[in-house]
Amino acid sequence: MKERAIPEQIVFVIDDDASVRDSLKNLLESVGLHAKLFDSAQTFMKFHPPEVPGCLILDVRLPGLSGLEFQNELLRRGVSLPIIFITGHGDIPMSVRAMKLGAVEFLTKPFRDQDLLEAVRVGLDRDRARRKDLKTVATLRERYETLTAREKEVIGFVVAGLANKQIAAKMGISNATAKVHRANIMRKMQAHSLAELLRMADVLGAGSGNLRPDLME
Repeated sequence: MKERAIPEQIVFVIDDDASVRDSLKNLLESVGLHAKLFDSAQTFMKFHPPEVPGCLILDVRLPGLSGLEFQNELLRRGVSLPIIFITGHGDIPMSVRAMKLGAVEFLTKPFRDQDLLEAVRVGLDRDRARRKDLKTVATLRERYETLTAREKEVIGFVVAGLANKQIAAKMGISNATAKVHRANIMRKMQAHSLAELLRMADVLGAGSGNLRPDLME
């Protein structure tokens, strides 16, 4: 039996009203989007989505966990799935709360199809960008872990803005050795310039001091 191809992106729909789920599925598929339907938050949590960009259309009023409660639960679990809320009984405090916690949109029924589709586009773009960022960080982390302990020490000084002579003095090594370490770092990190290396270090968290040695000694 031929395996079903994994879609490039998925829009998840959680609504306890079957007619609403079917209507949303038809709308999404009319513009070429793949939809996966669920009748409750609990049902969704038993599902293991493939690693592709996605977003979630979530009804506020659901059996068991409400939509807003489920948003909190996803955040607690570290799930960064963009959410578009839909509701027939929304109010301003509810929408403000949802948006403060990162919701893409809060739509009150009846809403325009185009408004929903635009929110879905934003959600998918957001998740695609997030996944790209995670992949970039993972790649840079792999490169960083190829550095020796001494090279990791040197990159911390480089990020701090020290020149080779200053690094040599701090580490008690020769200027030539400091230059070699720096060249090895550039090669292993695949950085073509100091500016590019600094951007890489910033992505890895150097801005928060994670790659910087204690310069106060």
